[in-house]
Amino acid sequence: MSHQLSSATPDHPPVIVGIDWADREHDACVIDDNNGKVQTFKHDPDAIADWFEQLHKKYPDRPILIAIEQSRGALVHALQDTKGLIIYPINPKQLARYREALYPGGGKNDTVDAQLLAMFLANHRQQLRPWKPDDVETRKLDHLSELRRKLVEQRKCLCLQLLGTLKLYFPLVVTLFEKSLSSDLVIDLLKRWPCLAELKKPHPKTLREFFREHGIRDEERQTELVKTIRAASPLTTDPAIIQSYSIFVQSLARQIAETNRAITEFEDELKRVVAKHPDHELFHSLPGAGDALVPRLIAAFGSDRDRYSSASELQAYSGIAPITKQSGQACVVQQRYFCPKFLKQTFHEFADHARKWSTWSRAFYLLKRSKGMKHNAAVRALAFKWIRIIFSLWKSKEIYSEEKYLNQLRSKNSPLLAFIQET
Repeated sequence: MSHQLSSATPDHPPVIVGIDWADREHDACVIDDNNGKVQTFKHDPDAIADWFEQLHKKYPDRPILIAIEQSRGALVHALQDTKGLIIYPINPKQLARYREALYPGGGKNDTVDAQLLAMFLANHRQQLRPWKPDDVETRKLDHLSELRRKLVEQRKCLCLQLLGTLKLYFPLVVTLFEKSLSSDLVIDLLKRWPCLAELKKPHPKTLREFFREHGIRDEERQTELVKTIRAASPLTTDPAIIQSYSIFVQSLARQIAETNRAITEFEDELKRVVAKHPDHELFHSLPGAGDALVPRLIAAFGSDRDRYSSASELQAYSGIAPITKQSGQACVVQQRYFCPKFLKQTFHEFADHARKWSTWSRAFYLLKRSKGMKHNAAVRALAFKWIRIIFSLWKSKEIYSEEKYLNQLRSKNSPLLAFIQET
């Protein structure tokens, strides 16, 4: 896709800047009318602002194009509010291949990378897409969703640590509550009674009251839990093990409790922002799109409806579309690995949920499985189809209707109908 700059004219050609970013100091190659010159500026808000202010003063009537090897990060955050800049995010793989083509020996340094970024943009600008940020609310959903996911992954790691530690000295908790180690019940129990000897001390009435406060109101279940605790035998009585691991388990419990609180805070904020977003009804109408997936889908499509000219662009960019490699008589179709991982996960997870709530999605999944596809490949194929459907709705700002789509399948006598009847 080509992108022209309305402000660039023969009298005011653009100034090309390639920036190799770093934690403390950035190398920048500026290509103007002469050969490119490499300069450096510190990673400091004032230093960044001063460097670009000097650049604007030197080229007051010329658009400034920035090539940088990232689409988000500290430097991009600093530059997005700077007027007069057009940022071109360069895929690291693109730069690596460009570097290999010009320097096959494998040499690499920051100065050369800054020059290569500037040259790449100068020579291939027509094939590159300038960065256009979404509106504030959509970008907020993007960041909130991804950070929430990181907290969920962090909680999984903490729970695995907790599981492994409990098996070493306090397996009773694993036996009773293995599927709910991150619940308030287990966390509060471990903070209060971190070993079997401590758990056996309180009166049965105290334990019953504790379980009742944490949602177990069935008296038979309470009695069963109390009897199991009273009859349990310790795995070990070594105080060196029990006392050491009790402290560690309490530490893990506190970390999980704080992570739970943070996840809840993120989820509450996500609900608030989604409710105000103009596209929330569209994405809430999708089968299987709940509170966690709706904000991720909104962020995946964004607020700029001119960003993608067709659904196939988003299918390829997200990594859902397979990639074809052909040479002579050989042709291989394989999964696309170099793509935004969180975006790919979003569409994959949505498709997996949709097949449980949508009649035709379930039939499509079963059709692919009947042809020998494995689970993940069938889900990706379903995600590929869903992107095309959602893209059409997103462009026209329509609400999804399951019945309307089923009628379309019936009018076309789709092979999915046989699987719909079976289900």
